[in-house]
Amino acid sequence: VQLQASGGGLVQTGGSLRLSCAASGVTFSSATTGWFRQAPGKEREFVAAINWNGGCTYYADSIRGRFTISRDNAKNTVYLQMNSLKPEDTAVYYCAVKGSGWSVNRDRYPYWGQGTQVTVSS
Repeated sequence: VQLQASGGGLVQTGGSLRLSCAASGVTFSSATTGWFRQAPGKEREFVAAINWNGGCTYYADSIRGRFTISRDNAKNTVYLQMNSLKPEDTAVYYCAVKGSGWSVNRDRYPYWGQGTQVTVSS
């Protein structure tokens, strides 16, 4: 299983970024997919998750209303649109895949991408 995350970068407060995560070697169309992030000195935390067909999404309170998770099963890709970015959003963002079933617990996700850095300047 390979997950390739991309789209990170440096952006000013209030700006936007769109992260992508391309999956291979997994039955992506039946998998729950999540985004997590890890800031320096902090634990990896849940950001957002989407079920296999995109019909259900869930967000952390800290980003709800600013970030949107979506997926394109034809492209085996999940996206995270991040708007109104804040300095506290600065972190390495990881995509992760698990089998069917819903979870915000990082330990329930067996497959992880390499991460993409997002830096929001004040």
